[in-house]
Amino acid sequence: MDYSPDALGRWRGERLAGKTAVVTGAGRGIGKGVAHMFGAQGARVIACDIDGEALERLAQEAASGGLTISTVVADLTAEAGASALAEAARQAGAVQALVNAAAVARFAPLAAMPFADWRRTLSGELDTVFLVTRAIWPLLTAAGGAIVNFSSANAHVALDGLPAIAHCAGKGGVLAMTRQMAMEGGPFGVRANSIAPGFTLTEETERHLDDAAMMKAVRAKLMIDRLGAPEDIAWLAVYLASDEARFVTGADFSIDGGATAW
Repeated sequence: MDYSPDALGRWRGERLAGKTAVVTGAGRGIGKGVAHMFGAQGARVIACDIDGEALERLAQEAASGGLTISTVVADLTAEAGASALAEAARQAGAVQALVNAAAVARFAPLAAMPFADWRRTLSGELDTVFLVTRAIWPLLTAAGGAIVNFSSANAHVALDGLPAIAHCAGKGGVLAMTRQMAMEGGPFGVRANSIAPGFTLTEETERHLDDAAMMKAVRAKLMIDRLGAPEDIAWLAVYLASDEARFVTGADFSIDGGATAW
């Protein structure tokens, strides 16, 4: 994806001006796109990832486009990592938006899935969301903030050719957890919503492009003849984190080229 100064310049706006946003999984993929987009839309961004070198590239790209993104290196599958991120957020003051994009997934058919990979996926897709949200909850409730989580098309439907038994469980859990976050956050003015991307072209998914059978199954479901990009997802995240979505909570939004509509 293009994160050149010209690209970041095209995203410029003020829809998130005056807000501080924590974005996890910001070193690559959808999380990286969201971090850049939030910065371009005026948010003060605290970006977190386990990969310090990836965060350095993110910060350098942002700086080349005239933006400033602060970074925190942390393992968010551990309580200590979530606590370190929360401490960095506290030092920044209020937090008006939390985007939980960090995730780790392993893929294998049910019969061949090692238990260690099953547990790694659930930790990478559920623990990361729970631990970070719990750690930052006091800041969100104080500010009446917004939470943006990521479910998946696989939280709604199965996909032939993709052995995603653990991923389906993890993202289905995020979908359900988001609704409960919305319920518990409502009295404090905290909104929680999830985005369900379909196949989105990122550093992680590029390796599947040479899998002819899988890509045939993916493209067969698309109503729009192209693959998704992080930018597509990031624009919706901006809306959900902004005051434009002040009456939107407990909802899940599909961005999948129509793949789950039929």
